[in-house]
Amino acid sequence: MLTYDFRLPPGPHTVEYALLAEELGFRAVWCPEVPAFGHDIWVTLARIAEQTKRLKFGPAVLIPSYRHPMAQASAIATLEQIAPGRLMVGFGTGFTGRAGMGQKPLTLAAMRTHIVQVKALLRGDVAEIDGGLAQILASEGWLPDRPIDVPIYMAGQGPRARALAKEITDGLISLGGPAEGFETCLVSTNGTVLDDGEDVTSPRASAALKPLIALAYHHRYTTDPESVKALPNGEAWLASVERADVKFRHLSVHRGHNLDISNGHDALVDVSAAKQTTFTGTRDELRERLAQLEAGGATGIIFGTSGYDVERELRAYAQVAALR
Repeated sequence: MLTYDFRLPPGPHTVEYALLAEELGFRAVWCPEVPAFGHDIWVTLARIAEQTKRLKFGPAVLIPSYRHPMAQASAIATLEQIAPGRLMVGFGTGFTGRAGMGQKPLTLAAMRTHIVQVKALLRGDVAEIDGGLAQILASEGWLPDRPIDVPIYMAGQGPRARALAKEITDGLISLGGPAEGFETCLVSTNGTVLDDGEDVTSPRASAALKPLIALAYHHRYTTDPESVKALPNGEAWLASVERADVKFRHLSVHRGHNLDISNGHDALVDVSAAKQTTFTGTRDELRERLAQLEAGGATGIIFGTSGYDVERELRAYAQVAALR
């Protein structure tokens, strides 16, 4: 049976949304690590840990280049002490968080090194980091006893990334569709729940969807700018971006990434194909898609939306999943 989670970008209202998610019956909430766009990930998760009772939670996903493995392990250990058994941890190479700073995603080799080091520290082992030997040295009672057993997952789309996830983590976080062969495969989605008779081009749906559809434009721009022209209204979007100073274009593109259209370009995004490109549909349509995802190997779903009317989407997706 599928588990149902919700992704909440860390910001000023995240804790109140997490409390609502707990009330509605979601299993967990996940927060992406996007420091250029909102609140600190570990501060936010600590607040969620202290103010919820049952809800599981975790970062999805952590970007290793932001933190030393010891600082990462300390944060994980701290949250496990605050809310034992409720923390889960996801890692990723960092398209969103790194592209917004003009950087490429991390290599899988760097991912492997960081995750292996963090896991060693959580076990209580001595780990070689940057040419020195490191170990969690907390005195009794200051952190949980080692080993600290927290589920660790990895986001990955290509075969090499998924092979690495299978080798060194407890499961996969997959974007859009499932992958077979994982004991835990959490499918991360983006979209909006349409009311019966509502079209994706309605003012409400369009406002919710444009920041999500724009992800494809941002990704193509980061990897091959000319390829944006193949997307609906892509030429106009690219022309808008190219009017920005070339030195600062990446900052212009990624402003408001996944949350809103404040960058001045994403208002040009075409949402007409949203049902095909996002997890969008009526409640009945989305229930059919959930059944298909489960049949394809998904063990859980992470629902996600933009920053537009998050409370409405929490309630709507809870209805889709038939939560209490």
